[in-house]
Parts: sequence; structure tokens; C-alpha cells
Amino acid sequence: MKIASFASVLVLAASSAAFADGLDADGDGVVTIDEMVSMYADVTPEAFSTADTNDDGTLDADELAAAQEAGLIPSET
Repeated sequence: MKIASFASVLVLAASSAAFADGLDADGDGVVTIDEMVSMYADVTPEAFSTADTNDDGTLDADELAAAQEAGLIPSET
């Protein structure tokens, strides 16, 4: 259980780093599909939609971390 929690912390840290590294280009705290494909051209609208678990059209840090952990979105540029 501790290993899984540690892995989750690492993924969340990586997603926070992604926000800091320019994925969230306008700094509003969420990532749009346009921001995503500007850094990850291979991310499809379908993958983005699957990652957008609350269907608000954006990814917050938690959704981004979960999508990266699930392999929907790369965790490195």
C-alpha cells in the first residue's frame, strides 16, 4: 500500500511539474485540448476526453496525473 501511495505522489509531482513546465500555457490551473496538443501532438481528442473525467473540457492536475498513470498522456515532452 505504501508503494502505491508513493507512486501516486510521484505521478502527481510529475503532473505538477508539467503545469510548471508550460503545459498550462495560460496559467489558469487547467489544461485544454489545444494546450495539450501543442506539447503532445500525438494525444488524440479521444484520449483527452477519456482523461477529462468530469467532462468540463479541461484537465486539472489530478486528471492529468491519472491520465499519465494510465498511459493516456505522456509524462515527458
